[in-house]
This record gives sequence, structure tokens and C-alpha cells, in this order.
Amino acid sequence: MSPEPTPPGGGLHCLVTGATGYIGGRLVPELLTAGHRVRALARSPLALRDHAWTDRAEVVRGDVTDAASVAAAMDGIDVAYYLVHALGTGKGFEETDRRAARIFGEQARAAGVRRIVYLGGLTPAGVPERELSPHLRSRAEVGRILLDSGVPTTVLRAAVIIGSGSASFEMLRYLTERLPVMITPRWVRTRIQPVAVRDVLRALTASADMPPDINRTFDIGGPDVLTYREMMLRYAAVAGLPRRLILPVPVLTPRLSALWVGLVTPVPGALARPLAESLRHEVVCRENDIARHVPEVPGHPLDFDTSVALALRRVREARVTTRWSSASVPGTPSDPLPTDPDWAGGSLYTDERERTVDAPVEELWRVVESIGGDNGWYSFPLGWAVRGQIDRLAGGVGLRRGRRDATRLRIGDSLDFWRVEEIEPGSLLRLRAEMRLPGLAWLELRCEPLGERRARYRQRALFHPHGLLGQAYWWSVAPFHAFVFGGMVRNITRAAAAGAGEPERSDDARKTGRAADRGTPPSTH
Repeated sequence: MSPEPTPPGGGLHCLVTGATGYIGGRLVPELLTAGHRVRALARSPLALRDHAWTDRAEVVRGDVTDAASVAAAMDGIDVAYYLVHALGTGKGFEETDRRAARIFGEQARAAGVRRIVYLGGLTPAGVPERELSPHLRSRAEVGRILLDSGVPTTVLRAAVIIGSGSASFEMLRYLTERLPVMITPRWVRTRIQPVAVRDVLRALTASADMPPDINRTFDIGGPDVLTYREMMLRYAAVAGLPRRLILPVPVLTPRLSALWVGLVTPVPGALARPLAESLRHEVVCRENDIARHVPEVPGHPLDFDTSVALALRRVREARVTTRWSSASVPGTPSDPLPTDPDWAGGSLYTDERERTVDAPVEELWRVVESIGGDNGWYSFPLGWAVRGQIDRLAGGVGLRRGRRDATRLRIGDSLDFWRVEEIEPGSLLRLRAEMRLPGLAWLELRCEPLGERRARYRQRALFHPHGLLGQAYWWSVAPFHAFVFGGMVRNITRAAAAGAGEPERSDDARKTGRAADRGTPPSTH
């Protein structure tokens, strides 16, 4: 299958996998700005619906472990970007990575793709691969598989990526901001060459135009080589924080390090552990050959302090376009909400409540859309905090992922331990639970106008239990629903009334808690 002709103006047709992730979601607009056409591959295309670039790119459904969907996505492609990995999917993630890379390389060769571009991890010099962390070892193996695919391949290898919303940046940020005095693992003495996300995107974009005879790895990094301790001290200086006292100790194993990071930062243990393990060895660039292929830009590559300052500015201005949590957490439920007309999936328990409020529907929606993160959940804060801690202890994401933007949501956004599954501005917010549960759960928040200065708020929690454990879970937490869900209804409408300058009314809420048996689903609202 031969690629489509290159469009006038020299633009290429690029396939981007991992477009719902941190790097992929930022690379697509960069490629479009560079004059290329983009096809984005996603397991759930709906998750990309609200991105600003969606109307300029083609979005297709597919999975890199499914050869047929990869083959279809490769049709007519010049450059294929491989920006996915199976980290966090369990003990077999290395085999999943291996299989996906082979499928990607084979289908790229069969489709006549001109180049593959892969972003991997920088590995330490002189360290046998068997001694690397599973995370770095798998990244290196994926790079080799793609280089051996028969398609000219560019493998970019980066260490710590500094950018608003990156896992590495948020780990650094929260450790430094929350702990003026730290007892730290010995890896804080390890030398690292961090790189700004802007420079990573520049290298990825420029790689599309590399000559056909190039098939190799390139190390990419910023101008500074620092220990993690120095990175924390310099972050504190840039952020205007008092100098931190850092006391390294030799007793914290990677597992304990991950627990420590998970306790202090929003990064869950499943992600914190490979990040910590990757810092055991020195990761410094051994060459800078990528500079021959990346157009020079004054001031680039960015130094560490500038990278941190830019990232902090983005955070403070609420202009974080993607976060480490942009991609769905592996192993969490992704099933769509059972639709009432045709769902026949067994029991579905619901808790439904509603309340009218003397406030315009726009004000009610403002409160609804700003829920979660620093704004909280409008009820029983201790209960929410405890549930978040239980989830983290069970290996889940917990309640500290927060939100990408303090006031605006889009489909696919992570929101504490929820994921935005559907949003109809001014009307509906539907969240899907990503906490560890013996079943599937959703929370729907609806706003309906009842006139110019009056609105109705409707709230529905749904739970589809898995087995006897799921049934037991629902009935064990049902007694607390009046505090949690009832409190949400009262406080959300109260906040809307206060925002509209109206006294809060005491209209009664309506609640139903029931199970819809197979073939008899609950009514819609």
C-alpha cells in the first residue's frame, strides 16, 4: 500500500499514537502548525472531542496492540509517531510493549511509511540493560524493535521532561513545595540532564523531515546537568520559596521511595515507582547530534530555571493543555454509561436527587463545572479525603490528581478520581469513576433552566456491581449517601444561589436508590 502523495507546500501526512496523552496531545498542534496533516489514533476518539485542534485533524479509533486497526491507521501515512507505552498495566507490561512495538513496525513497513519517530527514555552509560529498571529496559527494547523494523526510525531519548502538567514536573513541584525539610532517597544525588517539554516537541516535529538514511537514536537534553537535590533547590528559588533542607538517607528502596512520592504528590505509586527507579542511575546525554536536524531557535534549548518558570506560569494562569493524567489510567474502567433504552447488563443501582434554586442556570452550571480539585466536592470533606486515601492504598489514583483547569472541563479530563466522560456545556457533566471499585460507577450532574432566574439541579449516581463483592459494596456505602450525595445537592445549589445574590431556598430533594434488573433499566432524566 503506497502512501498518498505529499500535499502541496511540502507538508507530510503524520500518524500520532498516544494523542490522548501528555506528549501526544501537545505534538498534534505543533505538527499542524508546521504544515503537516495529522491523523490521531485513540482507543476512545471521544476523549479528543474538546481539544482545540480536533477540527483540524483526523481522529480514528484504534489500539496499537490490534494489528488490523494499526494497519487501517497507517494507510497513506508518511511519518508515524509512536508515543505509547504499557507502563502501569501490571507485571506483563514489558510483553505488551514488545508486542505493540512489533505490530507497529510491521504495519508501518507494510504501508510504506517513510519514517517512524519514537520518544523513549535516556539510559545510563555503562550500565548493563539487565540492571536497568523495568521501565527503562522496556523503553530501550521498544526502540530497538522499531529500529529493526525495516522502516527508517528516529528514537529520541529524554530523561526528566520539565513542563506544566508532566509527571516529572509535578513530582518535583509537590515534593519541593510541600516539604521544607525532606529526608530523601539517595537518588537525589544522581546527576540528571532535564529537558524542557518545548524542546522535546521541537525535536519530535523536526524528526519528521530527517533524511531517509537516518536510522538511529538521539539523546536530547537541556543545557544543565543537575542532581535531583539541585533541581529541588533551584525550583524553590524560581518559585520564591524559602531554601529547602534536604537530608539524603540510604535506606529508602525504590518501593519505599514510590510510597513516599505517592504520599506527598498527586502522582500515584504505580507511576511514581518507575519514575523513582529511573533516577537510580546517572542519565546524561552522551551526544548532541540532534542539533544537526532541529532548526536553531534563539534561547533554545531552554535552561532549567527558564523551563521551571514557564511551567509555573502555565500552572498559575490555568493554561495547562495536557497533564500526565490526560491518558486514562490503565486497568480502570472504560465502559461507557449503560444507555437506558437498550442496556441489559444486570443490576444497576442509582441514587437520584434534585433541587430547585433561585439562580440563573448559567450560575448553577458555573458551580457544577468548577467542582473537584481545590474547590472540593461540596459535601463531607473528611469522607472524600478518606475515600481517596483508601484508593491510593489499594493502588488507585486517589483524590489528589486534581484538575487541569480550575474552571473549565473537557471530555477526557481527569478530575480527582473521576474522568470526564461527557460534557454538554450549561447542561450535563458526566463523570466515570477511576477509583478501585468492585464494579463500574458514574456520577451525572445536570442543570435545567426553569426561567430567567430559576433552575433545577439534578444529580444521579450509578453503580454497576461486579459479583457479590460489588453488591456488598453498594449496600455497605448506601447509608452514607445522604451525607455525601445529599450534601452535594444542598451545597451546590446553595453556592449557585449565593453566586447569584439570592437567598438559598429549602426545596426538598427527591431521592431514589434502587437496582434496575436485567432488561429493566432505570428511567432517564
